[in-house]
Amino acid sequence: MGGAVSSGQDNDELIDNLKEANYIKSPEVEHVLRVIDRANYFPEGTKQHAYKDLAWKSGNVHLSAPCIYSQVLESLELKEGLSFLNLGSGTGYLSTMIGLIIGANGVNHGVELYGDVVEFAETKLKEFLRTNPVYQGTNFCEPVFIVGNCLCLNAHYRQYDRVYCGAACPSEYVEYMKSLVKIGGILVMPFNEKLFRMRRTGDTEWDIEGLLPVSFAPLINCKDDKKDFPQFIEIPTHPRYLQDLCRLVIRRTLGPDGVKQLCDLPLPPALVMYLNYFHELRQE
Repeated sequence: MGGAVSSGQDNDELIDNLKEANYIKSPEVEHVLRVIDRANYFPEGTKQHAYKDLAWKSGNVHLSAPCIYSQVLESLELKEGLSFLNLGSGTGYLSTMIGLIIGANGVNHGVELYGDVVEFAETKLKEFLRTNPVYQGTNFCEPVFIVGNCLCLNAHYRQYDRVYCGAACPSEYVEYMKSLVKIGGILVMPFNEKLFRMRRTGDTEWDIEGLLPVSFAPLINCKDDKKDFPQFIEIPTHPRYLQDLCRLVIRRTLGPDGVKQLCDLPLPPALVMYLNYFHELRQE
């Protein structure tokens, strides 16, 4: 799937082409697509494929075409503080971009079928945080990835503001997918060879819009899955400590340069440590 725009020589040229083709409309979506280089989410030796507007797959690692990611990001209507669930989170490329938009007060969960792909995503997330320290703790909702079949989530456990499914949904699971979305929330998923945006307007009321024709591999049915996954899976939650939230407010108020200048002053060591320390907690 893809091929809607010309290939780029680098990430910026690819984004320029997507913007010219009107797949990218908002400055927020353009920003995260430029900040996060698509090539960084390809395995070594395969990065020559990164700037083509084509889906790519090797083994269990799969990335959708750039035009699809652009359409999904725009259609989710993301904003700061939202909760997001990525069903089939793959390499973590989309979840990381969304983490930059929903910010540190958001919730960013991903469910992926294959353990080796979750390990790949965790590695890429660590690389992103290491090479982009400005986003640590203040401007980024770090994704939480778990291994499991997304059709085996406990639908009574929690609901989300935004949900994306990265594989074709079987007709018998459409209502299950809808049950994961809060009233006022948005579900984007492929169904019947088309990408849909479904906006929940009430307990049983939905506004449904077809976005574009797509071809996605189907989700693996829980009942047919031979892997040793529990029947129901739940994503562990780790609410932030009040101390972390206070530190977040201070750092966001000062900004990265302000924090650096403050820490250069002859302050008590305990205060400097407080400003610079981040609990290695996952967002709820």
